[in-house]
Amino acid sequence: MISKFIKVGDKIELQAVDRATEGKSAEVLPGRVDKVYNSSVQEILSEDTLEITMPMEKTKLILLPVYSEYDLVFFTDAGLYQCFARIIDRYKSNNVYILVVELTSNLRKYQRREFYRFSCALEMCARNLEEEEIQAIESKTPYVLTPGLPLKQSIIVDISGGGLRFISAQKYDPDSLLYISYHLLKGGERKKYEVIGKVLSVRELENRPGSWEHRVQYYDMDSNTREEIIKYIFEEERKSRRKERS
Repeated sequence: MISKFIKVGDKIELQAVDRATEGKSAEVLPGRVDKVYNSSVQEILSEDTLEITMPMEKTKLILLPVYSEYDLVFFTDAGLYQCFARIIDRYKSNNVYILVVELTSNLRKYQRREFYRFSCALEMCARNLEEEEIQAIESKTPYVLTPGLPLKQSIIVDISGGGLRFISAQKYDPDSLLYISYHLLKGGERKKYEVIGKVLSVRELENRPGSWEHRVQYYDMDSNTREEIIKYIFEEERKSRRKERS
């Protein structure tokens, strides 16, 4: 029963899937199959039907089409759960824009917690790796990062156990490897994290010429560091939920 696991207010990530719905052709957004949208549970209508908030990007509503099907991941107090669902209606209620979704698969436990992206504003420093550093990393031989090289300041705007997104006046090339340094709170104290990241994509911000948004995937990160980052994200998310409820 979905109400045993999901409750009003739980956050959701939606990702379009390119497959037919029952009796109708799914309306998949052209070129956006891999786009992930953020939403939350507004109301549980039945054991297979939910009201969820319509996703937004900045201040713009994203009008996901009726009869399109999505992969949903729910972020609950008991962990992550995943299922497929079809949008069957959309409307405005009490000044909230709503999507009604019907589950098309069973709810299952979802283990890939590192993919949850937590919005933030964290200072970070970065630089391109030197050629000898790249060679050592790619050949998996012991290495020491070259100290004292100049670093560029940037701002992390979301972070996960799998990577991060940051904005910088410095443009880094796609597929390049970066040394990245930032601090997270651990046990009430700031802990420094030094990681290697691979640049997946770069784009210039439309409203801020000269500022570049980078998506970065962690490269060869050890499991202990990844788990610490995931734990930080979920602790911060719980703090945010408590503030919203109070």
